[in-house]
Amino acid sequence: MPRTALVTGAGSGIGQTCAELLQSQGYEVIGVDLHGADIDADLRDPASIKAMVDAVEQHHTSIDALVANAGVSTSSPLDLEVNYYGAIDSITALLPLLQRSASPRVAITASAASLQRTDAELVDTLLHGTREEALDYGAKLQQAGKAAGYGNYSASKRAVVTWMRQVAITEAFAGHGIAINAVAPGVVKTPMTEQLLATKEGAEMAFGAMPAPLNGAAEPSAIAAVLAFLVSEANASMTGQVLYVDGGFDCSTPQGRGADIWHDPKHLDA
Repeated sequence: MPRTALVTGAGSGIGQTCAELLQSQGYEVIGVDLHGADIDADLRDPASIKAMVDAVEQHHTSIDALVANAGVSTSSPLDLEVNYYGAIDSITALLPLLQRSASPRVAITASAASLQRTDAELVDTLLHGTREEALDYGAKLQQAGKAAGYGNYSASKRAVVTWMRQVAITEAFAGHGIAINAVAPGVVKTPMTEQLLATKEGAEMAFGAMPAPLNGAAEPSAIAAVLAFLVSEANASMTGQVLYVDGGFDCSTPQGRGADIWHDPKHLDA
């Protein structure tokens, strides 16, 4: 029987490309997005997530792969709602279906922004506080201006990969054979970045903040290929890992962590 994969944010960009790639590899793919996918769902809304799971369960007793890809970049609390809460809530809701698979896999689309300067207090609030506290904090950052507001995005990505590493070795995941990993793209050519990369000034700003010495901005297919591997049966032993598919940003100094991530990690929190 073919493996079944559910891809969130499947309507465009990396999610659409990943869904098409998995389909070409023989998967039965269930696409989820706000509008126009196999299942329409708003991942900010727990009731909508429940309805998504109910819709999947009408035709499937299990799923083999979950690509938690849906994401936004708005420098507002919406980033927290979709990139963090939407990801972990949908993964958690689909966990029973994954646990019934013989070879279950989860891959999250994070971001190289998880390495950028961010607000450590917001990250901690996401991981340990209430949703209301985190969204209130994020709203204050947005009100403080564009630079501070960007902390919503970078914190959402830092927090979701931290959560992923925390749960990877638990009974709910490792104990049921579920490998969970993340891909962290750098600058990618998607509808989200199209306008930014269309001008010389925009491209200089993008690569000034996130250099990509290897081939510049990535095509969505480059990210989709890594996501497809992570949710495949070929990924038999890797879990809790963040793969920076970023054209070399992570290796950069001073923007990334540089060459030595063992003895002299950079302190990136503001």
